[in-house]
Amino acid sequence: MANSTLIYDIRNSRYLNITGRCTLRCQFCPKHNGSKQVHDYQLALDHQPTAEEIIPLLGDIDAYDEYVFCGYGEPTLNLATLITVAKEIKLRGGQVRVNTDGLGNLFHRRNILPELAPWVDSLSISLNADNETAYLMHCKPKLKGSYDSVKAFIRLAVNTIDSVQVSAIDGLEGVDIAACRTWVEQSGAEFKHRSLGVVG
Repeated sequence: MANSTLIYDIRNSRYLNITGRCTLRCQFCPKHNGSKQVHDYQLALDHQPTAEEIIPLLGDIDAYDEYVFCGYGEPTLNLATLITVAKEIKLRGGQVRVNTDGLGNLFHRRNILPELAPWVDSLSISLNADNETAYLMHCKPKLKGSYDSVKAFIRLAVNTIDSVQVSAIDGLEGVDIAACRTWVEQSGAEFKHRSLGVVG
């Protein structure tokens, strides 16, 4: 357990690493290329952290612009920890962002957004492709119907969460970044243009 990095700081945000499990096997993710490192932090986990482990590590809430649930796993897969910790941060006056692949509803077989909404200020959702063929090729989802599910999640999220940002990565074969932007903006979310190979 001592080897697991449960929190790490980038710029003025504190990042919370709550799971190593994921619903995708993205070919561009560093963990599929032999690295689980971001900046100087090694993010491999040997267990699913509990809220009781994370909360003492939050530090002075006022010292950070925001708390971001983000590691090399999908935070919504450790939903109970995510919600309990996010609630604690909000009750202490902090800001909460969740970086997600948008497959939480598909994985949990229910709409989890109403459970997140009271405690999450913003979502950063990875769309990664403007078409299912490219999505399947690059993201290699473990669950059937993942591409339609992430798009449905984005449409629901904009009506549930205050701030929704959706990203796609420039440089992936078969991905039309302009088409991604158009779809995202038509859905009512903010588009974030990312570049291949830039992490954190």
